[in-house]
Amino acid sequence: MHHEHDASSVRVGILTMSDTRTKDEDKSGALIHSLLEEGRHKVSEYKVIPDDEVTIQSTLHEWTSRQSLDAVITNGGTGISAKDVTYQVVNGIIDKEIEGFGELFRMKSYEEIGAKAMLSRALAGTVGQTALFALPGSSNAVRLAMTDLILPVLPHIVGELRK
Repeated sequence: MHHEHDASSVRVGILTMSDTRTKDEDKSGALIHSLLEEGRHKVSEYKVIPDDEVTIQSTLHEWTSRQSLDAVITNGGTGISAKDVTYQVVNGIIDKEIEGFGELFRMKSYEEIGAKAMLSRALAGTVGQTALFALPGSSNAVRLAMTDLILPVLPHIVGELRK
């Protein structure tokens, strides 16, 4: 359902956290990119950076303060291992959490993978007028989040943030 304030096109930054993958090997980032383009959104930035708290934080601060980006979608670093720090960084910079995103993501993941879904710390929120989504690094998880949750509401979220 389209609302009058929905954005017709959304400018998005894609940020992949990985200590091992390059852009050429980044299947999840490439999947986000292609799904956004299929949805007629513009990918304005795309980077692969180390799964490092300082690097993630500085990149997200830079990107979310830009007027040229409406949304940032990250992938990787949302698990529970010691090297997974994306959740802490994103949770620390968001102004308003979109709790329903994480809840629905884990519910839908549970339907696909069972109890291991509870280990996901995927989350979403806003930083000023920018929507921020933190997804797991798995391509299956990315596809689920993008097709079932993000793409159907992205124009509406951005339209609400522009009001």
